[in-house]
Amino acid sequence: YLAGAILLAYTLNKHSPETPLIITYTPETLPEPSIDAFKAEAKHSNIILHPISHLRLPDDGTEHGMVAERFVDTWTKLRIFDLYDMEQKFERICWLDADMTVFSNPSPLIFNEENDDYLKGGDGMRTMAVHTCVCNLDHDSWAPSDWNPSNCALSALTSPDQLAQVKDTPETFSNFNSGTFLYRPSPQLAQFVHDKFEEVGNARLRAMKFPDQDFLNEAFGARWSALSWKTNALKTWRYWHTNFWRDGHIAVLHYIVDKPWAARVKPNGTAGYLAKDGTTHQWWWDEYAKWHAERTQQGEKELLEIVAKYVAGWDGEVDEEMKAVGGGAQDFARKWPAKSSEEGMQQGENEEDKKESEDFGQGSHGPVLRKPMLGERGHGPVARGRGIGGRRRGEGWSIME
Repeated sequence: YLAGAILLAYTLNKHSPETPLIITYTPETLPEPSIDAFKAEAKHSNIILHPISHLRLPDDGTEHGMVAERFVDTWTKLRIFDLYDMEQKFERICWLDADMTVFSNPSPLIFNEENDDYLKGGDGMRTMAVHTCVCNLDHDSWAPSDWNPSNCALSALTSPDQLAQVKDTPETFSNFNSGTFLYRPSPQLAQFVHDKFEEVGNARLRAMKFPDQDFLNEAFGARWSALSWKTNALKTWRYWHTNFWRDGHIAVLHYIVDKPWAARVKPNGTAGYLAKDGTTHQWWWDEYAKWHAERTQQGEKELLEIVAKYVAGWDGEVDEEMKAVGGGAQDFARKWPAKSSEEGMQQGENEEDKKESEDFGQGSHGPVLRKPMLGERGHGPVARGRGIGGRRRGEGWSIME
């Protein structure tokens, strides 16, 4: 995701230069050249690099429920609730996933008095986000049975400036996508999230389809309000939600599933899963070309060389190491085979699955469906260092020891 994060920093700085991007990273798992790239980009974009500890659930013998194997690492996102302890003492922080790109200034939609008033209300244990789209127009088999357009809160919108309503019924109207969420950092909020994490417990956490998203929805429940869809515009909405989507209104575009940097747009203008994302992927490559030209003029040769290792070449070939986030992302998203006490191949595992396991190695959570990147130091510890809430508790959170 290096190229995605670099372009996020570059485009945010272009449209909202006064807004810093805190890039949280795990030193024990992120390749050192990638850290060097962030340091080089920080000379030109408003970046604050902030190291955090990797967070992974232990294997307690219970089954995983995750839709995609790559989600095993997204628990680390919860470390951001510890950012109240930063020396800058930010009053408001908005999380953005690294597979996002900014196309207009999102700050007025996020950092405003109305949102502040909501976050300060009640006991202050609140967040703001964008609804989860549950249309499931691609008919993915992993989706719950109630995921259809009639149960999608975004289906009711008729113009770009409307906000979707948070409601208890249907249940899908109370679910948010964790790609973007706003909060007021504090020790109290960090402790609130930490306590909920321990209350839910390891077995239930491992069974969640979309960690960290499912957990955050359970933790905050009715304690959230809607942000504009423009701050977390999923690329699929361009053809799923023509009821409100307007190209010129996008603030933050979310490149779910296939990542644009992993494959060039084909000569016929197609890209992405089901070949429907040519336009939005081309937007990313246009921004990349502008970034590349600027950094070339500024003499950032090493930065350009590092990032180039993690983007598709001009020849259009998809690198093997990028398939898990590129053209093969949907293939890699399938659940790994169920556990079995029998010797030999696991239940449900076919020869192709077995070969991939051999090619990519095994982890405690199942097959590691990608090869180690340049300079990578492995997946890191299951848990260590400071947990949410800022407390040091031996080797990590109590349920993870």
